[in-house]
Amino acid sequence: MGTTANTALRTLLLAFLISAGMYILSGFLIPLVIGGVFAALFMPLCRWLERHRIPRGIASFLCMFSLLLAVAAIVALLGWQVRALTQDAAMIKQQVLKMVGHVQQFLFNHFGITTADQAKILSSQQAAATGLIGKLASSLASIFTDFVLILVYVLFLLYYRSHLRRFLLMLAPEDGRAGMNKVIDSVAAVSLQYLLGLFKMIVCLWVMYGIGFSVAGIDNALFFAFLCGLLEIVPFIGNITGTSITLLVAAAQGDSTGALLAIAATYGLIQFIQGWFLEPLIVGAQVRINALSTIIALILGELIWGIPGIFLAIPMVAMFKIVCDNVESLKPIGFLIGESAPAKERKVQ
Repeated sequence: MGTTANTALRTLLLAFLISAGMYILSGFLIPLVIGGVFAALFMPLCRWLERHRIPRGIASFLCMFSLLLAVAAIVALLGWQVRALTQDAAMIKQQVLKMVGHVQQFLFNHFGITTADQAKILSSQQAAATGLIGKLASSLASIFTDFVLILVYVLFLLYYRSHLRRFLLMLAPEDGRAGMNKVIDSVAAVSLQYLLGLFKMIVCLWVMYGIGFSVAGIDNALFFAFLCGLLEIVPFIGNITGTSITLLVAAAQGDSTGALLAIAATYGLIQFIQGWFLEPLIVGAQVRINALSTIIALILGELIWGIPGIFLAIPMVAMFKIVCDNVESLKPIGFLIGESAPAKERKVQ
């Protein structure tokens, strides 16, 4: 019993030290981890180019350039759709002012808060919002620097991947190198499977949201479909956020109650299709993480690394699960964060 307790205590202490190190070194680790995730995504392309007699350096550069083009295309598409949305800015402003008037009247009738008091509250909130916008603007240079670092990491992680593999194998004892090699291959394969599955999922969501929002008759349906699908990279939170934004903008544009109900119905139907059909078929059981572990990972990711931690939490936990599944002493942890077996496969307790 004492040995087990000491082992558990050492494990908790190690987890705390790792978390503290990740928090302290977040400025260094976040671009590196994002670069590693994208490097895993472009690994098949890099290998394919090398098999066609393209030197590894050029192949790695082409992969990095492909990532740059993909990000530029997404930004350009978002910018184009935002410009289309701003054409209705005057109408949206008018609808928002009308909604604000209704809210002010409701607050006065039911809570006795006068218009002057509401204006004071709004002015204090506007000051806080102005400070937030200033902080966001000042961080643009840091975002650009991190993006450049991510591109550099993708380039060199692809180029030096064999060197890094040999380094990891050297860390393992002689009789454990075969197991280490298996873990490396499994992590790379499952990481790629997760990322490709997520990409396929986002494309399917773009199509379904586009059809649903178009049938609902909302303006700029393709933009909101693109936004809802893209936010899928944040599990649970992303799709709810995208649909909420769509509902708010549709209401501000003066869409009917039927259109708003159609948006909500589209969200519910797509969530049903995604949860019961798309995720089992596309993502696969090997990288599926149970809902409790997902929520805990998202919370810890946000606490340690902020918004980037939310985006990176699930890929990192998926990689960690594969490591646990291939290390005998960590298999209980892999079982804990993975999904439970189907009911027909479980024994009745």
